[in-house]
Amino acid sequence: MNLENSVILITGASSGIGKETAKKLAAHGAKVVLMARSEDILNELKTSIENDGGQASVVTGDVTKMEDFKKVVSKTVSTFGNLNALINNAGLMPLSFVEKLKTDEWEKMVDVNIKGVLNGVAAVLPQLKANKGGYIINISSMAAHRYFPGGAIYCATKAAVKMLSEGLRQELTPKYGINVTSIEPGAVATNLTDTITDEDIKEKLQAMLEMQTLESEDIANAIYYTLTQPDRVNINDVYIMPSEQQ
Repeated sequence: MNLENSVILITGASSGIGKETAKKLAAHGAKVVLMARSEDILNELKTSIENDGGQASVVTGDVTKMEDFKKVVSKTVSTFGNLNALINNAGLMPLSFVEKLKTDEWEKMVDVNIKGVLNGVAAVLPQLKANKGGYIINISSMAAHRYFPGGAIYCATKAAVKMLSEGLRQELTPKYGINVTSIEPGAVATNLTDTITDEDIKEKLQAMLEMQTLESEDIANAIYYTLTQPDRVNINDVYIMPSEQQ
């Protein structure tokens, strides 16, 4: 993809990976559409991007609501005239041991991590098909490859995203030229762990938090690499780990 003037929708853009990705892509000429629920934070990011010479648009929405996603896509096309790529980044990670039966947290993870990704795909696909090309990048996790304590539900959601990405690639890429990638990071220094309420899990995470984790910009760089390959190249997945993580 030629990023210059490409229109890229990023969910979960208010912090972490989404925020750094928006800054990175805008710096290389993309028009970034910032989607999250926090309008004030998104507007601050938009101002920062524009002060650096980039272009950004803020469209608040909840990824778990299909109607919100459709409105975001409609506003994106009316504002910038097109939509070339979706980065499904929004996600939750309230880890807990299954026996704690934190079923409300399970449901939130399924709603955001799986249904939110499906809503994004459904909302953008008609436009990408009309364009006869584009990109869908889904943020999965190393958790799609292996279980870790307290991660049964989270790992399951990220495994679903990984397999969904492969299914989309096989169905969409040869037929419509829509490239699909699963980005699978290990531990990243973000606020993802802030949603954990299981005190036993917090204690076990201390060792991980003491190591040198990935930074959000490392994942932004992986996304940039993925988007800037020739159209003939589909990066199926990017499995990226901190050097210290086993």
